[in-house]
Amino acid sequence: MIVRAAVQLLPDPAIPTQETGTRHRTAERVAVQTGFPVISVSKSMETIALYFDGQRKVLEDPTAILGKANQALATLERYRQRLDEVSATLSALEVEDLVTVRDVLLVTQRLEMVRRMSAEIDDYVVELGVEGRLLDLQLQEVVSGVSADQVLLLQDYLPDADDYSSTIAILDETEDSALVDLSELADLMGLASDTEGLDQPLSPRGYRLLGRVPRLPEAVVARMIEHFGSLQKLLAASIDDLQSVDGVGETRARSVRDALSRLAESSILDRYQ
Repeated sequence: MIVRAAVQLLPDPAIPTQETGTRHRTAERVAVQTGFPVISVSKSMETIALYFDGQRKVLEDPTAILGKANQALATLERYRQRLDEVSATLSALEVEDLVTVRDVLLVTQRLEMVRRMSAEIDDYVVELGVEGRLLDLQLQEVVSGVSADQVLLLQDYLPDADDYSSTIAILDETEDSALVDLSELADLMGLASDTEGLDQPLSPRGYRLLGRVPRLPEAVVARMIEHFGSLQKLLAASIDDLQSVDGVGETRARSVRDALSRLAESSILDRYQ
């Protein structure tokens, strides 16, 4: 709805601005003074600029945005492929009880790289508007399950399984240089000791593997992990052992036992193929 047309805006001239043109100075000052987003259109410069919350965003041609977005999507697909590879390796090492801090950090690193590239593409989707619908569908397909996988990984290996939310927040604020440095990343997550460092052995609680068991409620997963304490004890548990967990009857115990056996076998086979 247009409230006023052909109206000259006279914001407070004391408001500081970095712009040189009259139109752009006015737009920036109005945005600061009112707190609303302001759009400035320049025919001579062929630009459209958005001012809001102390920021200036020049809107690019949709074709140029789409070109950059497609390049970023191709990079994201490579990141996701590498993430799937290191995740599969970690699963096999978990079954063999050979996991080290380094193995966990490699997966954490790749998960965060996928999340960051996904956020960058999401900005392109927003900027493209309706023209970004196909891009958004492609993006969601590539990153499907990544956020859930990160939570399960952190629940498996953090000193405190319930501390995953604050750890994700820390990772979000971490510089790219720290993300690449595994030792610094280990310190941020509280995983490495001074003596053994990245080669320190770790034992998963079992969240990642149980998360791949079909139709297994989170509440039951939590009770099973609390009861057994580690993935190795879960893998060694019999049907009778599983039934001793509250909420796990014979049918569910058999289903979980069969699923864990299949997942363990497929993880080992995938690693050595």
